[in-house]
Amino acid sequence: MRQPSVISRRSAAVAVSLVLATGAAACAGPQDAGGKGASGKTAGGPQKGGTLTVLNAEAQEDFDPARLYTSGGGNVPSLVFRTLTTRNREAGAAGAQVVPDLATDTGRPNKDATEWTYTLKDGLKFEDGTPITTADIKYGIERSFAAELSGGAPYLRDWLVGGDTYQGPYKDKNGLASIVTPDAKTIVFKLRKPEGEFPFVATQTQFAPVPKAKDTGAKYEEHPVSSGPYKVVKNENDGQRLLLERNPHWDPKTDEERKAYPDTIDVKSGLDEAVINQRLSTSAGADAAAVTTDTNLGPAELAQVSSDKELAARVGTGHFGYTNYLAFNPKVKPFDNPKVRQAISYAINRTSVVNAAGGSALAEAATTFLPEQKSFGYTPYDHFPAGKTGDPEKAKQVLKEAGYPNGLTVTLLHSTAQNRATSPEVATAVQEALAKAGITVKLDGQEPNSFNEKRWSVKDAPGFFLSRWGADWPAGGPFLAPIFDGRQIVTNGSNYNHAQLNDPAVNAEIDEINKLTDLKAAAVRWGALDKKIGEQALDVPLFHPVYKRLVGKDVKNVVISDWTGVLDVSQVAVK
Repeated sequence: MRQPSVISRRSAAVAVSLVLATGAAACAGPQDAGGKGASGKTAGGPQKGGTLTVLNAEAQEDFDPARLYTSGGGNVPSLVFRTLTTRNREAGAAGAQVVPDLATDTGRPNKDATEWTYTLKDGLKFEDGTPITTADIKYGIERSFAAELSGGAPYLRDWLVGGDTYQGPYKDKNGLASIVTPDAKTIVFKLRKPEGEFPFVATQTQFAPVPKAKDTGAKYEEHPVSSGPYKVVKNENDGQRLLLERNPHWDPKTDEERKAYPDTIDVKSGLDEAVINQRLSTSAGADAAAVTTDTNLGPAELAQVSSDKELAARVGTGHFGYTNYLAFNPKVKPFDNPKVRQAISYAINRTSVVNAAGGSALAEAATTFLPEQKSFGYTPYDHFPAGKTGDPEKAKQVLKEAGYPNGLTVTLLHSTAQNRATSPEVATAVQEALAKAGITVKLDGQEPNSFNEKRWSVKDAPGFFLSRWGADWPAGGPFLAPIFDGRQIVTNGSNYNHAQLNDPAVNAEIDEINKLTDLKAAAVRWGALDKKIGEQALDVPLFHPVYKRLVGKDVKNVVISDWTGVLDVSQVAVK
């Protein structure tokens, strides 16, 4: 999955935006931290009014709820598109919970979680004042199946009965029979198999209502009909400039999650990251009331900011479910030998890897595949303890047991992108650590497209490569299933199951956990499964990224949750 970016697209691990991890609650950020409980009535507290400027590197492309790949409703998209459920707009771990949005609850499952029913709240309206009905939600979901509106999350195609063959409402006027709307306020989803985490999927923008009469197909992104607190009044160059103003028909009584303090939100993209951070630091003019939803502070910038008390107070820290790791393909020798994989696990110097990733302020050492958050089911383990700097002697011993008393030579695939995750710096840190254990690592740097094609290919995947994965929502399912469920191995497309693991016991446990609608109970099971899979040394967890982002000096009410790991624009005030 994803790095917190404008649209949450999988680009390095899944195709969504990345974010971060630790068990500790994320820092609420600079000043007047608060979520739904912040009243804004005290002196200096958040007030309504003003213009919030968003300075981004990436454009907010494809601003159509069908095409956006989001979790929790997204960040900027969540200002315009409301969904059946959404993320809890609270700081830290509390923000990893799913809560009702357009619906009265998070969904009512049948006995085996193959059917989910939702009821809409009273008083919901589009920006033109017309009532929002379940027919609008059904249509919004159905249009996401149209080929010309591709790009959104794939879950409904896999989960809904008939979703695998449905081609959208432009070709099939009958619609999806597995989405039933018995009346204007009730909607029922019929699934092919039990899915206890369906309430999380219902946070994605495909669940935003779309009035059929206003659907303009591929042009809908230019003026999508708002169900949220803001409406689109300008969309230039496919989201490079996005201007939002208040939706007069949004009723805050129906929306406990979005504060919607500013009158206007002006999203400006296509900017250089260094320029964004400089503008936020200087905070001149309109930049004093500016934030970014996709640009982090780097090591050098952090060092500069840390020495300035005023700037340091304007840095928000976030954690999200993301893991950077070394991936093994056991189909390729010598990685078919578990002892070789174990030896590499013992040899890794996580301190040098963390330093290569930007230092301890931007990365936290990992020994588990699941991120260090309760919502994922994080269960501490370290099957091959290497300490902070590696255990080369233990690695040599295990390598000898593997039949390589004189060491061996391997090749490590990495990206040439300067992302401090799958990049040359991290690859070099791995190379140097393994050399101390008698393992010579040849580095194979590939430009990003080639790198991704190789590591996601069943046919051409190398035996050893850097990789990363982020969750589409804060639970164990979207983290472990795509990587370790053998039925998700893709032979003619992007395959994320790097080890090509197809263990009937693992597959069966995934199915059993998916039946659970008690998400706390499911989390415990996901953690136990992570620990069990970890015994096979199919990967070496390296680190979880930490996100540090600067805000303008007049920005108030910074809320950063463990769902997104980044500032929630729906909570920000500028007055």
